[in-house]
Amino acid sequence: MRTTTLTKKLNLFEVLGKVVKLTPRIPTLLKNSKAIKALDKNSQQSIGQFFESHAIQHKEVIALRFEDQSYTYAAFNEEINRYANYLIQEGVQPEETVMVMLENRPALLFLIGACIKIGAVASLINPNQRGNVLLHSITLDPSNYYFIGEELVAHFEAIKPALANSKQAQYYWVPDLQKEHCPDNYQDVNQALKDVSDSNPPTTNQVKLGQRYANVFTSGTTGMPKASRQLHHKWLVTYHWFGKIHLNLQPSDVFYVPLPFYHTNALLLSWSSVIAGACTMVIRRKFSVREFWKDVDKYGVTAFVYIGELCRYLLNAPPSKLDNSHQIKKIIGNGLRPDIWKTFKQRFNIETVVELYGASESIVAFTNTLNIDETIGWSPQNFKIIKYDVDNDCPVKDKNGYCIPVKKGGTGLLISEITEKEVFDGYVNKAKNEAKILRDVFEKGDAWFNSGDLLQDIGYKHARFVDRIGDTFRWKGENCATTEVEAIVNTLEGVDLCTVYGVQIPNNDGRAGMLTIVPKPNASVDMNQLAAQLQQELPQYAVPLFVRISKGMETTHTHKIKKNKLKTEAFNVADPVYVLLPKTDRYLEMTATIRAAVNEGTYVF
Repeated sequence: MRTTTLTKKLNLFEVLGKVVKLTPRIPTLLKNSKAIKALDKNSQQSIGQFFESHAIQHKEVIALRFEDQSYTYAAFNEEINRYANYLIQEGVQPEETVMVMLENRPALLFLIGACIKIGAVASLINPNQRGNVLLHSITLDPSNYYFIGEELVAHFEAIKPALANSKQAQYYWVPDLQKEHCPDNYQDVNQALKDVSDSNPPTTNQVKLGQRYANVFTSGTTGMPKASRQLHHKWLVTYHWFGKIHLNLQPSDVFYVPLPFYHTNALLLSWSSVIAGACTMVIRRKFSVREFWKDVDKYGVTAFVYIGELCRYLLNAPPSKLDNSHQIKKIIGNGLRPDIWKTFKQRFNIETVVELYGASESIVAFTNTLNIDETIGWSPQNFKIIKYDVDNDCPVKDKNGYCIPVKKGGTGLLISEITEKEVFDGYVNKAKNEAKILRDVFEKGDAWFNSGDLLQDIGYKHARFVDRIGDTFRWKGENCATTEVEAIVNTLEGVDLCTVYGVQIPNNDGRAGMLTIVPKPNASVDMNQLAAQLQQELPQYAVPLFVRISKGMETTHTHKIKKNKLKTEAFNVADPVYVLLPKTDRYLEMTATIRAAVNEGTYVF
């Protein structure tokens, strides 16, 4: 049985022992920390310059591998150039948005790289999105240029008529397995690229460090997805901090990325670290437990990026001779839970876990620099962990109306100070920014970024992730916004009131979606219709696993539903509860036997 203590406190001797082991790396840390401070957002520096310099200095090193395809740094740069020169020919201007909707494959990276080189913005649409959510994401930062993968054209076409500029926009078909033909009114990108130059475009050296190169979509703390602005500056900071200081990869290394590039773990953390080491990056279309260690063996992987759910899936898989017959000593990512941390390291013989904490829109980040187990590490930024009233969903204030930091060992809300040096770049939709800012926190006039997360202060500027607050919960590595699900359920016949929240399941990371419905008087809910509707309109990770049918729900005096009691009760209630078991597409009534199996952690959802 995997167990872990609920609290953790670091002691001085543990920290000093880890610092001593880090001593040989101190010159690298100091050098790159100095380089980070010297970065000027107004300077003409950009990510694209690294692609071009590597094409000369490391031209024979394999830059990218995907399935049986491979590209040297020279060839990788040439492919990006073709796309970049093509975008220029098509009229894409600096700082203009290009809609990019492809699954993980080389063409996706070429398109992102092309936007990087010409100073445009690649709006990276989550290929799992459907219907109104997809339409919402696309319209957050409108574009006249839509690059749609062959594999996703049908889903895009379903919402295309609703686009305000659908008649004026230009559509580009990016072939995949070539099972389909280029649709009418689309340009075949592969055909168009045949006559395009592979020389470096003149725009690369004109891009400034403070420019945006991508939109990454996040659910944030409430509501529909928000477009987080990704800057060249943040990429360069990550290049130095994680790539040079923490991973320190070499050209002989092979870094495995089984995560999607619409997430910053792949786009920002992994790609910049690979470029910092001038090594090989292996990408996979979709993560697979069955194929993971086979890929590691096939490509000679020496490091990989993870999210917590990925680690648990690997740990829950049957033992294999490949578990230890690999060259991996170092991994980087976020969400490795304390209850499996040491077991994971031991089973797969992993020496170093560079656990980190951050968000695509955040101005604070933690890193496990000292390789201390069960912690997100430390942060160089000015942060505080303040007392938080979870029941009333607000910070605890003192008699003067100011927030109160927790003591060592305490758990509270993470906030970080916003200053001229620590700027909150925020979202494309500026109206959403203010909701993430707390003002007059410790004194009049100060401003702090609200992370929306509960952390435990374990001392020596180190912390441990505890949970998320608010209406959003995290499942399958994705932020699930409850309002998105509720909006769909409320349209169904027979539903009077509903609410969605996250609940914990033994042996599963994050919180699974649970839906409570109060039916209309003398009405019932068609569970088959409910399942079909949710699966049609939502990504799989956002579909609630549990549905509770209740006679009523407690509310506050402002008519807000009290979710904390519902979260605590979860699926262990007398009310009828239905469950979407693994590998099923219909809700089954939760019997005593099924409930016991879920509570015992028998099911891995």
